Amino acid sequence: QVHLVESGGGLVQAGGSLKLSCTMSGRTSRTYAMGWFRQGPGKEREFVASISWSGDSTYYEDSVKGRFTISRDRGQNTVYLQMNNLKSEDTAVYYCAVDGLVGARDPREYDYWGQGIQVTVSS
Repeated sequence: QVHLVESGGGLVQAGGSLKLSCTMSGRTSRTYAMGWFRQGPGKEREFVASISWSGDSTYYEDSVKGRFTISRDRGQNTVYLQMNNLKSEDTAVYYCAVDGLVGARDPREYDYWGQGIQVTVSS
C-alpha cells in the first residue's frame, strides 16, 4: 500500500515563505511522478507543480512560476514544495499526489493522495 503524509503547512504573512513536505511509504511495481495540487474554499482542485521520479523534469502552474520550487530527496521517497513570496491567493488546502505520468496536470491521472494540509496567507 502507498501512503502519503504532508507536513509543513501553517499561517504566514504575505511575502513570507513555507516549505511543504510529502513523505511516501510503501511500494508498488509502478513508476512514479509526484505532484502538488491545491484547493481553495469553493474552488476546484488545481495543479500547482510536479516532478519526475528522477527529478530531471519539473512543471509549474503559471501563477506560481518563479515563486515555488518542487524537489525530491535523494531517496526519492519525499517531495518538497518550497513556497516563497506567498500571496493571499495562495491560501488553500495543499495535496500531495503520486503515480502520475511525467508532466501530468490532471488530478485524475494520479492514483494516490495525501490527506491535505492547510496553508493560510494573511494580507
